[in-house]
Amino acid sequence: MTQKKRFILSIDGGGVRGLIPLRVLESLESRLGQRGVNKPLHKLFDLMAGTSTGGLIVAGLSAPRPGGTAGEAAATVDELRQFYEVEARDIFKSSITARLARAVSNPLGLFDETYDARPLERLLKERFGWTSMASALTKLVLPAYDIEQRKAVFMTNGLEENGSRPDDYYFWQAVRATTAAPSYFEPARVENLSRKREEALVDGGVFMNDPAIAAFLEARKLGWDQDEIVIISLGTGRAPERPFPYKEAVGWGALGWMQPSKGVPILSIFSDGQSQTAAYQAHHLFGELPNVSYYRMNAVLEPEAEDMDNARPGNIILLNGAADRVIRDNTVMLDEIADLLKAHCDTAETDAQAPDLVHAA
Repeated sequence: MTQKKRFILSIDGGGVRGLIPLRVLESLESRLGQRGVNKPLHKLFDLMAGTSTGGLIVAGLSAPRPGGTAGEAAATVDELRQFYEVEARDIFKSSITARLARAVSNPLGLFDETYDARPLERLLKERFGWTSMASALTKLVLPAYDIEQRKAVFMTNGLEENGSRPDDYYFWQAVRATTAAPSYFEPARVENLSRKREEALVDGGVFMNDPAIAAFLEARKLGWDQDEIVIISLGTGRAPERPFPYKEAVGWGALGWMQPSKGVPILSIFSDGQSQTAAYQAHHLFGELPNVSYYRMNAVLEPEAEDMDNARPGNIILLNGAADRVIRDNTVMLDEIADLLKAHCDTAETDAQAPDLVHAA
């Protein structure tokens, strides 16, 4: 009998650069269609993990669609691509009027967040409704950080270390939390449905921009064996040719390191450094666990395409170009993953029990 596999999808944070992993998923869907597999991704991946923009993507692919049919996800890959290419402009739009109004109420408005979170929250409510993570169509992990309790939070519908059920959250609030990048958006105030309390959470990218290892540990808590696990890890791109020169950085001070016009250097460095480190660790860790299959794809960006909030049409073109290069350079890998998923589907259908036939009188 063919070895049963457990497929994990992990997507990094990176704001509007989430368009890149979406394009990779779009290419994977196309390859699967050519192989006769036309199932939604939540039926192909046993667990999805995403930080920040990656969290928005995996939540969209695994949350039940409000008012939809049974087993229908809140969003398709095409709908999510539409969000990044079009709707994100409304999210990352800094209104001068709004900024002036907030400056009146907050004299230190210089330190205020760049964007009003209300457009994002409105969109999330429309997309996810009031369903909770316990109703997800597959296993899910969304990292965030609790600024009041000073601890990392892994919002999931899996299992705790002791085998108990994890805390539950509304989907839209969980996505709002994992995307609450400091300086861009205010911290998210979310309801912990299990403990009947509110929590103040910020973007999981402050400590885990690449959640692949967290996804692996979650899989192990679920009791999945190493030889079952296949991890597909998708990055949102990095710009190695965009330096932060010493001569400039030495005079920045606290404000300069957090300045959006400079791409919020401290957050850019944190997220890029963590993603590089996590990918390096995962490569070596899973290399020493030969029964774990690990696939990593990431893009090299042009310097001007790195900003997570640059949703202008010209930058969308650059991001699509970067995605095209990732797909081109990883054609063999994508075909291999598609073949594995096809075999996974064939095995599941072969192992399925024959349905009971009920004859009408």
